[in-house]
Amino acid sequence: MGFFDIFKISASGMSAQRLRMNVISSNLANADTTRTPEGGPYRRKDVVFAAVRLDKPYKSFGDYIESLISPSYQPEGVKVVEIVEDKKPFRKVYDPYHPDADKDGYVTYPNVDVVEEMVNLISASRSFEANVTAFNSAKDMILRTLDIARV
Repeated sequence: MGFFDIFKISASGMSAQRLRMNVISSNLANADTTRTPEGGPYRRKDVVFAAVRLDKPYKSFGDYIESLISPSYQPEGVKVVEIVEDKKPFRKVYDPYHPDADKDGYVTYPNVDVVEEMVNLISASRSFEANVTAFNSAKDMILRTLDIARV
C-alpha cells in the first residue's frame, strides 16, 4: 500500500462521515416536525456504509512489485450505499391543543431520539477526526522522506 492509497482511504472516510453528520443534523433539526410534504411526521434517517475496493492501477514499477509481493491485498475505502428511513414507531404525546392533534388529543412526533442522535454525531465527528489524523500523518511521512532525500 502506497502513501497515495492512504490519502484515498482517508478521503473516502472523511466524505462518508461528513454525509453521516449531515443526515444526523437533519434528524436533529426535524426532531419535532409533525408535518412533512409526504404527510405525517418526519421519519428518522440513517446512513448505510459499505467497504469498497479502491482502483489500483500500476502507475509505476514499484506498484507492480508491490502487487506481486501481496497480490491478495487491495486497499479498501468506504462509501455510502444508501440512506434508509428508520422503521421505529413514532412517539405519541398527549397535547389536545396542538394543531396536529388527533381526535383523541394525541400528537404524533418523529421517531428521533435527540440523545441517540448526539451520540451518533460525536461518533461521526471522532471518525472524521481519525481520518484527518491518518491523512496528516501520511503527509508528514512523505514530507520527512523528501527532507531525507535532500540531504
